[in-house]
Amino acid sequence: MSFEELWGFPHCLGAGDGKHVVIDCPKKSGSTYFNYKETFSILLLAYCDVKYQFTLVDIGQYGSQNDSGTYNDSSISAALENNMLNAPSVENLEGCNLQPLPYVFVVDEGLPLKYLQMGPWPGGNLSENYAIFNYRLSRARRVVENCFGILTARWRIFLSTNPCSCFSCSQDSASYCLPSQLLATHR
Repeated sequence: MSFEELWGFPHCLGAGDGKHVVIDCPKKSGSTYFNYKETFSILLLAYCDVKYQFTLVDIGQYGSQNDSGTYNDSSISAALENNMLNAPSVENLEGCNLQPLPYVFVVDEGLPLKYLQMGPWPGGNLSENYAIFNYRLSRARRVVENCFGILTARWRIFLSTNPCSCFSCSQDSASYCLPSQLLATHR
């Protein structure tokens, strides 16, 4: 099963996005953890595969950061930019006369465009081909949104404010991602 088979998006390694994990205001933190949703949070940056399983997770950045800043400060960014994930080599797309193309992760406009990250075409007045591309990218990217939904539904703690320290909340959030994988694998 691949992103191409399910969502019509070839050469896709996975989908990535960020999620705010709401916490109580840490003592003496000022506005460091205060986000645009007017809550205090830490960020969970996650990538998942076509089977709704988290493959890359980085937790603990300040809630005041946007997804792009979180990505740039994450271990995921370093892993992607240094090719530590052993991504497949560039290949030609079947039936396509373009130069060989890399495999990529699909992301929304909140994350930066990088060699192994592809986002939607910007703007609202797009030609039909660009609109179709954005539609397919959006369908493939929904997998990570669904992953967050599954995580939240299974572990209800993500629906409310977490009264823990930032460090323990980061560890707790990471520990919830692993059992979700195990449960999804053994269904």
